[in-house]
Amino acid sequence: MNEPEPGHFARDTVFPEAGAEDQQVEGALRPQLLEEFVGQERVREQLSLILRGAQRRGRAPDHVLMSGPPGLGKTTLAMIIAAELGAPMRITSGPAIERSGDLAAVLSTLQEGEVLFLDEIHRMARPAEEMLYVAMEDFRVDVMVGKGPGATAIPLEVAPFTLVGATTRAGMLPAPLRDRFGFTAQMDFYEREELEQILRRSAELLKVPLQEEAAREIAGRSRGTPRIANRLLRRVRDYAEVRGDGMLTLETARVALELYEVDALGLDRMDRAILDALMNKFRGGPVGLSTLAVSVGEEAETVEVVAEPFLVRSGFIARTPRGRVATPQAWTHMGLTPPPDAAFGAANEVDPSRTD
Repeated sequence: MNEPEPGHFARDTVFPEAGAEDQQVEGALRPQLLEEFVGQERVREQLSLILRGAQRRGRAPDHVLMSGPPGLGKTTLAMIIAAELGAPMRITSGPAIERSGDLAAVLSTLQEGEVLFLDEIHRMARPAEEMLYVAMEDFRVDVMVGKGPGATAIPLEVAPFTLVGATTRAGMLPAPLRDRFGFTAQMDFYEREELEQILRRSAELLKVPLQEEAAREIAGRSRGTPRIANRLLRRVRDYAEVRGDGMLTLETARVALELYEVDALGLDRMDRAILDALMNKFRGGPVGLSTLAVSVGEEAETVEVVAEPFLVRSGFIARTPRGRVATPQAWTHMGLTPPPDAAFGAANEVDPSRTD
């Protein structure tokens, strides 16, 4: 196994990008129908109405955009949409669509009623986006043949389909693309009780003896995210099977999660490194995202998409017009004393409602 580069954190210890084995396990734990899906109650009800209405009319449902942080169930809901419709599903991603021809190749082979799931749709190439506008609205793609003044556009019919787009950065989508979605689902972080329900279901499927207190402890450290909850469950299971009697108790969960450097509030090693740099290197801020990312040896996008939403939601970081600022809660959690001129002490300096 390759060692992480200096300055980079081995985040895949607990919160990995899903590898082949993880994908198999996560796939086995995914609910198959809307009634099995836990959480996102409003989104589930809205989707149910859209799907039932389309089935009664005998037509493909409107295109659906799912927006929210990673791990909240966007891919799972896309699969459920296809399952509820009894339709085949095609999966691709924005980064894989580098040219308009790549998108044309996918669209031209869709079957009628098929569900096309386009993950990370905000990372799709601009020429492909423009082709997608027409395909979503008119079920047609225009393929350019030739170059220069002699180039000719050949229209190709596309079978009626339903596009399900997923994004963690809805603000990066151009307005013409957003407007072509009939429904936008904003995914929210989960409550602890919902995560406990998910953990109990997963433990049953994995045939793991999980005590209620252990489920509550794992849920409390899961950052409001089902994907993280299931991965922490598997790490605690590993600890219980190797160093215990296989029973997932409260004490086993606490010791295992401490070993994996996930604290009582769900902060991991990267989160604490960000807070430590913000407070010790920049006196609590304000500091720009890029500067903060460089100080912890990570990409700015990783800090902004993976770590920051949780830190902001938990009240440890505030975004201001001048940069990121550590809050009093962050200083307390890290056991540090803020300097007298800390940014949060200035009147009107921090506006927690801002997200830019």
